[in-house]
Amino acid sequence: MSLLQKTPLIGQARQREMLKSATTFTYAESAEGPLQAHFFSPPGFAPGDRRPLFIFLHGGFWETPMATQFVPHCLHYAQRGAVTVTLETRVSSIHRTGPVEALEDLKRFLKWLAEYEPHFGFDPAKVVLGGAAGGAFLALALALPKPARNEEPPAYLPTALLLFSSLLDPMVHPHLQRFPDHSTAKRLSPLKAVRRKAPAMILFHGKKDRVTPFAAVEKFYKSMRWRRNKIEVVDFENAEHSFFNFNVSDRHYEWSVAAADRFLENLGLLPPAPPLDEEGLVDDPS
Repeated sequence: MSLLQKTPLIGQARQREMLKSATTFTYAESAEGPLQAHFFSPPGFAPGDRRPLFIFLHGGFWETPMATQFVPHCLHYAQRGAVTVTLETRVSSIHRTGPVEALEDLKRFLKWLAEYEPHFGFDPAKVVLGGAAGGAFLALALALPKPARNEEPPAYLPTALLLFSSLLDPMVHPHLQRFPDHSTAKRLSPLKAVRRKAPAMILFHGKKDRVTPFAAVEKFYKSMRWRRNKIEVVDFENAEHSFFNFNVSDRHYEWSVAAADRFLENLGLLPPAPPLDEEGLVDDPS
């Protein structure tokens, strides 16, 4: 059973409009068509720059394409000086695939990106992965587990993770049925893959989330802290699964982005935000 309704036609048209300001590249081909990455450049960008790179992975539990979910975040962090990208991966409604194939696509994108690193003008030591639900799971599945025997390691490992309503326990129904088998789900489970020296991460989660329950966040946080990893949790008392999206709640979107900004500034991945004037606009010292 699908967890999400398919995007209505008017929503699809809006999504295409939102991506018009992006520069789109095909990083891989599938039998059903190209897999694309939509890039947003910061002001004053030039090839050869060494900017932070933010990669966003949409939610939807690998069912339907939702490349525009993180366009507001991409635009925000481009304005903060980063190269940003919202990534398409294979999904079940088009490609009849699941999380394993989506993770393969993420690795394929990073390998493709490495071939053109100077062109995209980013610092490989400042790669930030962001994701929602199943997309957050992919970010963790890339960053935490040790590569399987004879498996090629990712071209880049993230310095930090921004995780929204993350799936942390894939061993429960209906998530487990999306994996080829029980052992694969267990191997990729963030709860099972906790280790020392993991990337810094911040989790945003609603306490009333019935799709990815908050109890898993508490368990994951304690396990990560016990291993002395840098992890923060920002919980939202009366929020459900989609609370952080720009088109769901302006307030929750702004609060979560402000907390992510502070987290990234403290890590040295973003410069301090420019001061605001009395009207809340950027103050120009000139």
